[in-house]
Amino acid sequence: MAPAVTTVETVRLDLREHSVREVNALLHAPDAPRRVTLTEPRGAHALACGLDDDLEVVIEGHVGYYCAGMNQRAEVTVRGNAGVGVAENMMSGTVRITGDASQSAGATAHGGLLVVEGNAAARCGISMKGVDIVVGGDIGHMSAFMGQAGRLVVCGDAGEALGDSLYEARIYVRGTVASLGADCVAKPMLAEHLAELAQLLSDAGFDADPADFTRYGSARELYNFHVDNVGAY
Repeated sequence: MAPAVTTVETVRLDLREHSVREVNALLHAPDAPRRVTLTEPRGAHALACGLDDDLEVVIEGHVGYYCAGMNQRAEVTVRGNAGVGVAENMMSGTVRITGDASQSAGATAHGGLLVVEGNAAARCGISMKGVDIVVGGDIGHMSAFMGQAGRLVVCGDAGEALGDSLYEARIYVRGTVASLGADCVAKPMLAEHLAELAQLLSDAGFDADPADFTRYGSARELYNFHVDNVGAY
């Protein structure tokens, strides 16, 4: 039986009693409750996907693949770890993971804010198109690969091939970088970048000094194919 819509401001749903399909149907209903807490997710996939309303969703526990994918406007908090593709193709709103995130966090996302309080695995922010991603720990290899727009902030270390084939996304890393990808270079940290980073850290709820970070961006040498650069592709 699907969970009944209620006029109570905050609704708690136990995923041992309701299926993901039922829960997502409730969250998409025109009269969906504004605040929902989901308990016992037990690694369920595709929770709280495609939301397009001013909802506050709290998930108490670990989630599987593609949680909060295609999010618009909603504020989704996962009190645990997240599997592959959390906040994939997010458009707006906020997604917060209090634990760690698996591969491809924030992949192809166009907007909004993704916060990972722990570590994020490989390909964090792959093909990012305008999203802001702030990671409290480390990120894995090939992060921000083909990043087109947006900002990636890493308070820990970054893995190999950071920013490979980067376009105009900005990357800020406080720790070490194992290696830079093709066409990604360190760039000067100007006053505008310090101010931008300070705001991102504040929005994410992190207390870190922007002066401790290094900025990385595109060298803009691979935008158009040239035979002299063939070895870099």
